[in-house]
Amino acid sequence: MNPKIDRLEKEIEKTKGKIADMQDRLRDLEKQKTELENTDYVAVARSFKLTPQELAEFLKTRQMAPEKEALTQEQEGRNED
Repeated sequence: MNPKIDRLEKEIEKTKGKIADMQDRLRDLEKQKTELENTDYVAVARSFKLTPQELAEFLKTRQMAPEKEALTQEQEGRNED
């Protein structure tokens, strides 16, 4: 086989190995980031001193709030016309 081809094949394999290592590193960093974010969320939730049930209810109402705001703004827009 052509020595240049052999050299390129080795370089390709080396690069693929580096890419795999970097992808593993990226997944690890993303996992660490998620864990830190979750820790922050827990700290914020605890600062409100809510029971788990109260927290769940609070989050449910917050999820619904943007929908209600959009409807209210849409209705206000119609009233102005």
